[in-house]
Amino acid sequence: MLKLYTRVVRLIGSSILAVTLVSSLAHGQGLGNTPYSALGLGEAYPLGNAANIGMGGLGISNPNPFYLNLQNPALLATRPPVTVFEVGLQGLSRSLTQRISNSTQSQQNFGANLGYLAVAFPANPRWSMSVSLRPFTYVNYSTVQVQQVPGTNRSGVYDYKGSGGLNKASFATGFRLFEKKNVYVGGEASFLFGNITNSSAAYVALNGNGTDTQVNLLNRVNYGDVVFKLGAAWRPKLSENWTLNLGATYDPETRIKGTQTDIYQLTQSSSPITTPDTARNNVTGKTTLPQQVHAGISIERNNRFTAGVDVGYQQWSRFRNNDNVSTGLLDAITTAVGFELTPKSNSTRYRDLITYRLGAQYNQMPYEIGGTRINDMNVSTGVSLPLGRYRVNQVTLSLVYGQRGVLAGMQVREQYLRMALGFSLADRWFVKRVID
Repeated sequence: MLKLYTRVVRLIGSSILAVTLVSSLAHGQGLGNTPYSALGLGEAYPLGNAANIGMGGLGISNPNPFYLNLQNPALLATRPPVTVFEVGLQGLSRSLTQRISNSTQSQQNFGANLGYLAVAFPANPRWSMSVSLRPFTYVNYSTVQVQQVPGTNRSGVYDYKGSGGLNKASFATGFRLFEKKNVYVGGEASFLFGNITNSSAAYVALNGNGTDTQVNLLNRVNYGDVVFKLGAAWRPKLSENWTLNLGATYDPETRIKGTQTDIYQLTQSSSPITTPDTARNNVTGKTTLPQQVHAGISIERNNRFTAGVDVGYQQWSRFRNNDNVSTGLLDAITTAVGFELTPKSNSTRYRDLITYRLGAQYNQMPYEIGGTRINDMNVSTGVSLPLGRYRVNQVTLSLVYGQRGVLAGMQVREQYLRMALGFSLADRWFVKRVID
């Protein structure tokens, strides 16, 4: 009992330390400035952990005994009877470029945040559970637009900014239905919470010294509601060494509760010249999160080699904001391919136990600018280093390089380098001691 208590204390201490280390970064900038986060509920975080990120985000069908699967709850039941704790950190370096008239403007920025905290434990040999906390979306953008006021020679200046995001606290469970058929089902219940603030300011440039009267609008929505996910998997044996993995997940359409506040105010030289006018104060509404379907197929050889493909469909055309208004998003398709290789998983030599990963993604985003769809393409690589007495603990580093949009029309080309660092710690808990 004392040993179990010590482990729990260490687990809680590790979680608090991880949150403390990244809180200063997470509070200020999420994963950096991107204009695409102005749409919908913001920019979505990757669904998988650091290991999945290194192989193209692959994770709907492929389990791994050393890592948690955060993408398909059914695969929790494939885990060995050990408790595993995981923490992940993410960083993103961006370069934004846009052609305006005959000039090219560019901007670089960097952001970092906590990627996930998760722990999974077995209930019995056929049933496992997990709890996790991770960011779900983030909003971070700042855009200035200058247009001539019709019928005058004056310019109107419009300044748009956004910040915030949603977090996701989840409980998931997976169960093995038929022991000899290797069929698994699972479910996840999550509480989404957080807030998103969008502000806009507009003024006509008359004086040119910053003293023009400015009209300001601040819109803030606080979200809090429960969402669900269902998962299934089938892992038939092809031979003594090879296994075929099939998996699928379904996120049903959900309306999440939000309370909205709108405030108008006139300012001059950054000082208020009128009392703030609260047009709406904590008005309750519902935001529609559309349904999502993901499916994957992979082939695996005795924890040494795994390769597969995942596809996903998100019905973002059904998205409605807190005012029940469509924001013009389009249905999106995601495709991921990847593999991982451990030279000799049963070897005693350290270099044979290192896991290597490669992957790629092609994503049709739900955005359209100037009549042109925005696509996201990236390649990834990663490595996991075993640690500890029995080499069951892992530290994982993954890198993703990609591009979204092109230098054409009004599009913003975004080139990025994503870095993910993950720690996986495994141990046997709840073992009944036998005294001979």
